[in-house]
Amino acid sequence: MKLSARAACAAAIAAVLSVAAGAASAADQLTIVQAGKLLDRPGQAPRTNASVLIRNGKIEAVRDGFVGPEAFGADAASVQIVDLKDRFVLPGLIDSHVHLTSDRAGAEGQLASVTDSVADFAYEAAWNGQKTLAAGFTTVRNLGDEDGVTLALRDAVAAGRIAGPRIVDAATPISTTSGHMDGRLGFKDDFYEAIPHDNVCDGPESCREAVRLQIGRGADVIKIATTGGVNSRLGAGLGAQMFDDEAKALIETAHLYGKKVAVHAHGADGIKLALRYGADSIEHGTLMDEESVKLFLKTGAYYVPTLSTVNGYKERLAKDPNAYAPEVKAKIEWRIGITGKSLKLAHDRGVKIAFGTDAGVSKHGRNADEFELLVQYGLTSSEAIQAATTNAADLLGLSSEIGSLEPGKRADLIAVAGDPLADVKVLKSVGFVMKDGKVFKDAR
Repeated sequence: MKLSARAACAAAIAAVLSVAAGAASAADQLTIVQAGKLLDRPGQAPRTNASVLIRNGKIEAVRDGFVGPEAFGADAASVQIVDLKDRFVLPGLIDSHVHLTSDRAGAEGQLASVTDSVADFAYEAAWNGQKTLAAGFTTVRNLGDEDGVTLALRDAVAAGRIAGPRIVDAATPISTTSGHMDGRLGFKDDFYEAIPHDNVCDGPESCREAVRLQIGRGADVIKIATTGGVNSRLGAGLGAQMFDDEAKALIETAHLYGKKVAVHAHGADGIKLALRYGADSIEHGTLMDEESVKLFLKTGAYYVPTLSTVNGYKERLAKDPNAYAPEVKAKIEWRIGITGKSLKLAHDRGVKIAFGTDAGVSKHGRNADEFELLVQYGLTSSEAIQAATTNAADLLGLSSEIGSLEPGKRADLIAVAGDPLADVKVLKSVGFVMKDGKVFKDAR
């Protein structure tokens, strides 16, 4: 009952925050987006001078040439034209790894976790969601928050009560006691019972129960941690912190309920542990080795590199050298130094890569910074865009709805002034955002 009350509180706050996404259109209004360049199917060559026909929030057709209202005779007056003839248009972007409730970290984030109310985090999550959507990311996978805040935000966005990205949510992430997701780490013993910890498990039966609890809360995907983490206040390194029977129980139980499993893992032992039992994606994967690569290729799992974390670390440390506890700062310095090595190995061997930033560790609204890092460590601009569109849609199980601009799919699209295939950095300045056929941003 405690969680449902908090979730209800968050939902109410989200409703109060509701912003108009535009006047309601007639049920059968046709919108035509005229694009100078159109990357309707990432991985293929873009079209020149093309039109996307949109009806009731979905793509009805994609045609060569600039289709105008005159093509519809008597119905021409009801046709809305969006003139993007001088822009490069592509599908709405997807970030496969975010934490919407905050982008505070280190000592500041730890303090906020015990001083800020659920209402504070609900407002912040809504704000971060709108920054993310404005940056061109029309869908995100939120990999773990507390108190049901993002579950409620997910539902508020889906119901049209508030503007924000489509959210695939993991509820509260799971680890073993004293693992990376144990929120009690770094606090004195007096707080141990007060800080929620029903997301930690020990032994297979306990781990099955932990998964079922998150499913009962409404999780779309299950997030687990098989290794230590850079940000966790524990000097136990970044290797495996879970036994085989625990990882097996977590992943098998999630799959029993039809839920995919995203796994936080840095050390190679924890990466391989998760992949052996069928993990659907590995997040971070900092110490990948050749054996890990073979398991990726065997299972078809995705790798989500989250390179943007280093940007967040560098910015906070530049502002305050003591932003992190000494044991955490040492891991951060190591993480900065090793960034990109696993991605290069994975890319060279043909591992499937999906775009994910870990926004929350890095700053919300700057998700597109990840593109530059992906290209820096081996991907082409086209591959980086595919990672944030078709690949991410496949990872999220939403390929039939998003990831490309094809008939029957949701009308999620963005426009930029330059050519992202020539210079992926232009995706840092998205001037036009449409989600489900409604214009959220037009800064031209």
